[in-house]
Amino acid sequence: RVKAAEFVKSSVKLEQCPPPTLPEFAVVGRSNVGKSSLINAITNRKNLALVSKTPGKTVCINHFIINKEWYLVDLPGYGYAKRSKTARFEWLDFTKDYFLNRETLANVLLLVDCSIPPQQIDVDCADWLGEKQVPLSIVFTKSDKRKKKAPPHTENIAKFREMLNDSWEDLPPMLVTSSIKGTGKRELLAHIGRVRSYWKSADEEPPVSSP
Repeated sequence: RVKAAEFVKSSVKLEQCPPPTLPEFAVVGRSNVGKSSLINAITNRKNLALVSKTPGKTVCINHFIINKEWYLVDLPGYGYAKRSKTARFEWLDFTKDYFLNRETLANVLLLVDCSIPPQQIDVDCADWLGEKQVPLSIVFTKSDKRKKKAPPHTENIAKFREMLNDSWEDLPPMLVTSSIKGTGKRELLAHIGRVRSYWKSADEEPPVSSP
């Protein structure tokens, strides 16, 4: 249960992040996937993370401390953003630096919009994280929505799993959520709790699935 959630700071390079003392759960996804809405939903805060009408607005590593025990980290999205190509590649570089070198990174929550058919860019992102041995969970968003003429979210999820099966031996954990209806919120927090327990254990490391 989230009792307290506070914004700590924004960083544009790994060295600026808070001291690596608590487990971190990084939220990342394609632009317009619903990152800010999900962060606000699971923390019970309406405006903890800015919900922008312009996709690709997050340009920093944003740390939020939860219950004084762990960090939720909002990372820049990938894909379309109304910025120069140079700026886009710069933030991709420091995001990757965070993934590869942040010693307290407990898990990456990769958000995937299940109201539309699977996007290859999301599969590529999951594959990259798996190949780099970065602990990963897939969080499907917008399960309450259905785009015009699009398949139901259950079919989109099944197809996404099928696409991952082409390169993964053991699929990463997957959860289905809706920020509007609150679907999957309890399950996601329970999952984070389990990973935190693994992370804190001196004898057991967080499970890592990889292609």
